[in-house]
Amino acid sequence: MYDRKLLDKVLNKDNLNQALKQVKKNKGAPGVDGMTTDELESHLLMNKDKIIQQIRHRKYQPQPVLRVEIPKPNGGIRLLGIPTVIDRVIQQAIAQVLTPMFDKEFSEYSFGFRPRRYAEMAILQALE
Repeated sequence: MYDRKLLDKVLNKDNLNQALKQVKKNKGAPGVDGMTTDELESHLLMNKDKIIQQIRHRKYQPQPVLRVEIPKPNGGIRLLGIPTVIDRVIQQAIAQVLTPMFDKEFSEYSFGFRPRRYAEMAILQALE
């Protein structure tokens, strides 16, 4: 069983609206469905309740991730996965709830994929 209170926080209207704003701000390429961040808001206006119900009833199915190859300057390639914009909103809404809960548990010397931290900070810490 899942924690209903936690899911309520994720699916809270204000949290979802903040997630939508963040995804639109980040822009990014469309996923496998071709939907752009410009089309996102109108799609959510028409489908938000359906998506929320699918999530609540464990029926929501994320779309496949679009795999693209980005050329590297040295001649290699970097593989990149691009989720659909809808899946990015859901992921962002989850992260907005879980990050504050778990971030405080990490070491102050942990810099990877954390809010307001970046690789250069780790290098500076190592140099000290």
